[in-house]
Amino acid sequence: MSNYTAKDITVLEGLDPVRKRPGMYIGGVGTTGLHHLVWEILDNAVDEAMNGFASNIVVTLHADGSSITISDDGRGIPVDMHPTTKKSALEVIFTMLHAGGKFEHGSYKTAGGLHGVGASVVNALSTELRASVKRDGVLWELAFRRGKPVGALKKAGPARGTGTTVYFHPDPTIFPKVEFESATIRERLEIVSYIHKGVRVTFDNEVARTKEVFQHEEGLGDYLKKILGERGARPVHDMAFALNREGDPRLDLVLQWTEATDEHIRSYVNGIPTGSGGTHETGLRAGFGKAVRNYIETHTLSPKGVTLAAEDIREGLTGVLSVFIQEPQFQGQTKDRLNNPELTSAVDSAVRPALEHWLNHNRSVAEAIVARIILAARAREASRAAQAEVTRKSATSGRLNLPGKLSDCTGAGRDDSELFVVEGDSAGGSAKQGRDRGRQAILPLRGKVMNTEGLSLAKVLENKELADLVTALGCGMGKSFDLGRLRYGKVIILADADSDGHHIATLLLTFLYRHLPQLMTSGKVFLAQPPLYRIDIGKDTFWALDDAHRDRILNQHGNGRGHPEITRFKGLGEMMPKVLWETTLNPKTRRLLRVEVVDQIQTDRVINELMGKDASARFRFIMERAEEAQELDV
Repeated sequence: MSNYTAKDITVLEGLDPVRKRPGMYIGGVGTTGLHHLVWEILDNAVDEAMNGFASNIVVTLHADGSSITISDDGRGIPVDMHPTTKKSALEVIFTMLHAGGKFEHGSYKTAGGLHGVGASVVNALSTELRASVKRDGVLWELAFRRGKPVGALKKAGPARGTGTTVYFHPDPTIFPKVEFESATIRERLEIVSYIHKGVRVTFDNEVARTKEVFQHEEGLGDYLKKILGERGARPVHDMAFALNREGDPRLDLVLQWTEATDEHIRSYVNGIPTGSGGTHETGLRAGFGKAVRNYIETHTLSPKGVTLAAEDIREGLTGVLSVFIQEPQFQGQTKDRLNNPELTSAVDSAVRPALEHWLNHNRSVAEAIVARIILAARAREASRAAQAEVTRKSATSGRLNLPGKLSDCTGAGRDDSELFVVEGDSAGGSAKQGRDRGRQAILPLRGKVMNTEGLSLAKVLENKELADLVTALGCGMGKSFDLGRLRYGKVIILADADSDGHHIATLLLTFLYRHLPQLMTSGKVFLAQPPLYRIDIGKDTFWALDDAHRDRILNQHGNGRGHPEITRFKGLGEMMPKVLWETTLNPKTRRLLRVEVVDQIQTDRVINELMGKDASARFRFIMERAEEAQELDV
């Protein structure tokens, strides 16, 4: 404009800027912004509670669904005359931006609302707001319309106790939809009760005609249990780490590692959720990262062949961090991220020594955590090295791309179905004929599978035998793994009972442990126990698993019953289908060993030493046990 002059400059006074540009103060006029009005008034009530002046907060969602009342039994907003404005302090707080009792340290140690705009913004964006204060035995009331007072502060009568009650109805000319979501409010109130343990928070939902009371004496400990339950995350250790630190800053923290594949941290500053994190979360991650690394190095638990990254330590970690500070610096009025730079080192220096001390005094828990971290590291490196992902298949369908040599079961049920991974085509042939076709699938392997210790996922999947096994299982690998898509209830390794068979079983177990560890931790992997000997004594037939079992049978049943006939099977392929069914496949007569990993750190070391590229560990193992070798199967 060529005639742009001073008269074109608009000056917004009082609360007009809020009504003109509400998004600058509450982030927008959608559902999030609407509920932000509730949080602003709620934060003021919570401030009274966190500073020890209130113990009860009541939030009422009225029957119209578009108005709210929040009350507390705190000290009550001051009503005396403000020395500068010559107005009551109550009117000043609700009509002037940047006016409040939280800028100086005398009234509040910590507070959620330090911008001094919360109450006035809610007032500016409401068609009606009523503030009631109980102080000094008197009930005081002041009403507002669209941010402007209606009349003067008045005495409504005598009152017992103290506290503040605020009723407001958002302005429909500002908000396209003025309808509060009860579930959103309920969730926030429940969180408040967890963070401020012992505070009684009541949600009176007149829309649904329900009233709920939230009060948690265990605070964040109860909150962590709730989060784990909601996420379905199974902890890898029973006892959570908890830190309650008074001082500056006051800090409450609970942590627990789980089997989940992601990190889940919820953080709060003075009771306000910081969904985008901030400097306090940065300090937390630095602290627990250093503590865990120090523990691993001190106890020489570093795994061979893999480097632990920060993301491995964080994987599966679930926790809640709550800090209370005098002067929080939030990013924007919506207070979604904390910017105080001093909080990073403060939280780091508080968490690191406390967690390290806890790990050293709870060794079994610490080793379970370290084992979880090592598994995460190996899974990450295998996934990163992969060139292509395995296509996941449905648990009970999508069989068109299954390996041609797989003899699948015909039943649609998954939980009672079984996949037998069988050594050799001949053994596979006997197993196919002897099995229960409805619930037992057979996948024969040709020769010995490759040793996958130390190999990348891409290299592993170049091996057709292992690629076929993964395809048959249907649950994918690495980041694509989904236990819910596993096509069988049991995965059973069926190999000969001789040394070659044991070697093949070991190679398969190494592959499953390194690249599909979830199958073992969920109890899905088994070892079949086929007999090595058939012993006929008179009319009775016995089956022996090994030499020792053979000798026990002979000692127990052989005396005085004629000359026993002993047949040693060279392999499963020599067994008739009926014999294989009776001894190895029939659930009523067979023996299965479930594969369980009791000590993951020790298991990791053993597999790395005995199956890895470094032959020195195997040489030591053989030499130390050479005298134990009774017979070599050559």
